[in-house]
Amino acid sequence: MDNKKACLLVAAIAISLHAIAQKKQFTIAEATNGMTTTLAPKGIKNATWQPGTDNLWQTDKKNDNEIWKINAAATSDKETTAQEVEQGAYPEKTTAIPAIKWLDKENVWFANGKNVIAGKLSGNSFSWSTMATLPESADRITVDKSRKIAYTVDNNLWLWDKEKGSVPVSTETNKDIVCGQSVHRDEFGIDKGIFFSPKGNYLAYYRMDQSMVKDYPIIKWDVTPAKADMIKYPMAGGTSHEVTLCVYDPATGKTVTMETGTKYKDHYLTCVTWSPDEKYIYIAILNRGQDHLDLNKYNAKTGERVATLFQETSPKYVHPTHPLTFIPGNNDEFIWWSERDGFDHLYLYNTDGKLIRQITKGKWLVNEIAGIDAKDKKLIITASKESPLEKHIYSVGINNGNMERIDKGAGMHTATCSEDGKYVLDVYSGPGTPKNTYIRATDGSSWKELMKSPNPLADYNRAEIRDITIKAADGVTPLYGKLVLPPNFDSSKKYPVIVYLYNGPNVQLIHNSFPESGNLWYEYMAQHGYIVFTMDGRGSSNRGIVFEQATFRKLGDAEMADQLKGVDYLKSLPYVDADRMGIHGWSYGGFMTTSLMLKHPGVFKCAVAGGPVMDWKMYEVMYTERYMDTPEENHEGYENDNLLDKVKNLQGKLLLIHGTNDNTVVWQNSIDFLKKCVDEGVQVDYFVYPGYEHNVRGKDRAHLMQKVSSYFDDYLKK
Repeated sequence: MDNKKACLLVAAIAISLHAIAQKKQFTIAEATNGMTTTLAPKGIKNATWQPGTDNLWQTDKKNDNEIWKINAAATSDKETTAQEVEQGAYPEKTTAIPAIKWLDKENVWFANGKNVIAGKLSGNSFSWSTMATLPESADRITVDKSRKIAYTVDNNLWLWDKEKGSVPVSTETNKDIVCGQSVHRDEFGIDKGIFFSPKGNYLAYYRMDQSMVKDYPIIKWDVTPAKADMIKYPMAGGTSHEVTLCVYDPATGKTVTMETGTKYKDHYLTCVTWSPDEKYIYIAILNRGQDHLDLNKYNAKTGERVATLFQETSPKYVHPTHPLTFIPGNNDEFIWWSERDGFDHLYLYNTDGKLIRQITKGKWLVNEIAGIDAKDKKLIITASKESPLEKHIYSVGINNGNMERIDKGAGMHTATCSEDGKYVLDVYSGPGTPKNTYIRATDGSSWKELMKSPNPLADYNRAEIRDITIKAADGVTPLYGKLVLPPNFDSSKKYPVIVYLYNGPNVQLIHNSFPESGNLWYEYMAQHGYIVFTMDGRGSSNRGIVFEQATFRKLGDAEMADQLKGVDYLKSLPYVDADRMGIHGWSYGGFMTTSLMLKHPGVFKCAVAGGPVMDWKMYEVMYTERYMDTPEENHEGYENDNLLDKVKNLQGKLLLIHGTNDNTVVWQNSIDFLKKCVDEGVQVDYFVYPGYEHNVRGKDRAHLMQKVSSYFDDYLKK
């Protein structure tokens, strides 16, 4: 090589090394909250489809007081119109236009404090007025296309309309009877307690009687003296609440209760759905044991049970989480979700309870029904058909099950459909793709790019990510994980390792998405000299019921065996220091972290467990009994999973963290654990977050993750 070429090579290497040296380190605040704040990939905001049109509306990406309209059928991205809405145009001041919600083709609404603001579209201009002024304490505000407004005040439900104003729907004087709120502690896909009928003529609502459930104190520390707020927290094996479904008729002021049965009052009422003609209500009745479901049809005017359409049973559990989906324009056919063949799929039924056909099938799951093309008889769905690590958008024929993929690009896609199902807003991220946004015709005939986000992490010294697949402890099932290696990784060195896990039901950590690591805190720790490993073992979601139900009646067994297979894999790597391994998890992950420290002592040198369940008898009825049955039915399982009597096994360092106001995993779990540590003479570290519930959010989360990070630095760094 001549001197000139050699000089050029040296210069190029120097420039490259300088560029690497200039890459930034993540701050703990960026690593904790950056992906939802300063480092969030750019995208369109508050996107919503205008009913009866091909128009997609969004808030302007630069000005929160400007709305843009995009016509999906237009031949050019430039064929858009914009209408700036000055704050003075509103009856009440707002700092920015919130997401508008369409009542029909021309009318929208949004809530601004106690005021419900209505907007009427004429051409490309909105005119605004105050639809209603509600009480200061109004909550769960629900506006129907009939222009009626339902809301709760404390434990009662109210209804507002233009003619009558606000009238009480329920008048419960017992504070332990609540109306119009979500029930069963938000299990079974339940996220609301108010159900307007399709035309707005009736209002159905949950009524939950908790008077028989024991009080549980949540201490408020922001007053002196501290005060106990009593909540109702039904624990596994204990007395649960009783729920009914009521229907209110605004025309008569009368309420009827659906006759859902009195023999077993602590059953679960799920999948509440109105028939399109408003004559009937469908309710899935799930028994307390969660192994038997009746889909019942009720007369909405009388409350009488008309028929049981069909039943679903399981030797372990049935887990309904979706209401019925009626085919538009058809009172007689609906779609039902079921895991009966081992995976969550869609089935077409008529209202006599006859199965017409299974619409989707295969060893993969349907994730959502995003829309319906009634004209061409197609569903627009998202599913894990390509890979359990990805989510893609498909059209599927209702009559023949034919599937066609709509999106492009590997990764996790979300779908928002136009009312007629002809267009879909496709927003996705994947490896190397922070966020891409498209409008796509669902028949594949056209698409237009709305935005490609630049990489917000381009200036940072990123970790090296390796996708890992290993065999579960059963020797057969593949498990997916990620290995996060330090920047400028040197395979001749040995690094300390942190295992991050959750591995509980309904959660999946590993996806092909952006950032590729899955969590910037992993990369923060990698920048500080750690290898981070995370993996979804059996018991986690999106892999079918055999995978999920491997943990039935013995939470922590199969999951720990799988995580220990991950440990074996890590130990096989020459650059892993097996004497410097730590583990961290929160909630179910906190239970798993503590379990591994106590049931497999010596594997990990230190651990941080947040919000951990220590004794499943202290966790809520609906979740726990699904996976464990009752303590009376499964005494051995509960005792095996009880960590309070295993404290003396602890080796290494353990930091427990809990929010003092945790009403999900109650604080008593870790307090009782501390008492056992004192009784056994076992040292353990502890930190609480006053006033926080089950997790630490917002700016204080940076404090939490610094606490976690520093603990590993204290005990894993040489």
